Amino acid sequence: MHASNSCGGSSATANYLVDTNGEIDFPVLGKIKVGGLTRDETINLLKSKLSPDYIKDPNVNIRIANYKISVLGDVNRPGSYNIPNERITILDALALAGDVRISAQRNNVLIIREEAGEKMQYRVDLRSNKLLTSPVYYLQQNDVVYVEPNYASVQSASSNSNTTLFISLTGLIITIVSLLTR
Repeated sequence: MHASNSCGGSSATANYLVDTNGEIDFPVLGKIKVGGLTRDETINLLKSKLSPDYIKDPNVNIRIANYKISVLGDVNRPGSYNIPNERITILDALALAGDVRISAQRNNVLIIREEAGEKMQYRVDLRSNKLLTSPVYYLQQNDVVYVEPNYASVQSASSNSNTTLFISLTGLIITIVSLLTR
């Protein structure tokens, strides 16, 4: 988390790591519990702790320094992506990953999100106008987007490995038969 303050026209930025207990160690104020709070709630909490004893009308701005999402599955560039502005749509995330492949299922994209310590799964149809009102249209910190391959693509991959095995076994049997018939 980044926090910035300004005093007399100058601006300073400091980074505060949220520990495993959901706390930051803020100068003068000590440990402050911010885990589970929204960005606005954290800003209001810091303002209330700073004002009026330490700073009159403090200006607090917070930015999550390691905001990332992951896009996996049938996309051109699967991976984790750091998001600098803390706001990204599912369509923007897919664009970052080089778009979905032609073999992807556009009607059954899985989004995995942690809510209240529990992993939640959402399915969306990229072709539907309901996508724009979906609770996962705007992705959140650590969301995972998984694009499944379509059935034909899965069958093709499966048959290719089975075909290779069949050809290998057939070659071995022909070799054994030709050695035995000599």
